[in-house]
Amino acid sequence: MLSGTTAFVTGASQGIGRTIAVELADEGANVALAARSDGIHETAAEIGDDERTLPVETDVTDEESVAAAIEATVDEFGGLDCLVNNAGIAGPTAPVEEVDVEGFERTMDVNVTGAFRCVKHAAPHLRASDRGSVVTISSISGKRPLENRTPYAASKMAVIGLTRTLAFELGEDDVTVNAVCPGATRGPRIDDVIEAQADQRDLSYEEAKREVFTDDTALGRLTEPEDVARTVVYLASEDARNVTAQDVNVDAGTVWY
Repeated sequence: MLSGTTAFVTGASQGIGRTIAVELADEGANVALAARSDGIHETAAEIGDDERTLPVETDVTDEESVAAAIEATVDEFGGLDCLVNNAGIAGPTAPVEEVDVEGFERTMDVNVTGAFRCVKHAAPHLRASDRGSVVTISSISGKRPLENRTPYAASKMAVIGLTRTLAFELGEDDVTVNAVCPGATRGPRIDDVIEAQADQRDLSYEEAKREVFTDDTALGRLTEPEDVARTVVYLASEDARNVTAQDVNVDAGTVWY
């Protein structure tokens, strides 16, 4: 489905980012694995094809790091066709009056400005591609309230606005721009979030999981990382060339807007 294309995936060292990178590679893409940690090498080993992977240390809060990583990708593979903005942090879990400005700004810097930095430096290469695409991982928390998570919810709503605007800005060069909005997705990060919510609400882990996440879903369960990754693959493929400016929910039926 993606043979001959090159993707740059941030946050590719673990979790959803690693799963996305593996799915893209399985579909034939060359994949630059961008993150700050050594986990990018573990992701490359899981893919198991040195000729089609490029682990590249990248800090999305550092513009020079982002620019250098994207240029290294273009130098290695001869171009760039897909940018996946997946790097993100959960941010503080606390009532708004207990959230410090530093924590709020850090969350916005990684989740929003980090995506902006990547698009800024990827855009010339995506415009030059005949199948350019940007897929940014937002969240259903950018569409509905999430108590005690104001920095995260604000950042994920901002990502949706960024996506819609970029779709029109880059559309003149046939670059599609979409966001994927996962629900609570199985993995270590959601475990940490559930535990923090449990502490805030004086609940057990299972009670918090049900009350905050799964009870509100049509299917009554968490989302799987593979569900998110396959949606990203679709949005990067030729099958989705007329899909742009969209925020696609992958959430077991939590929101429908």
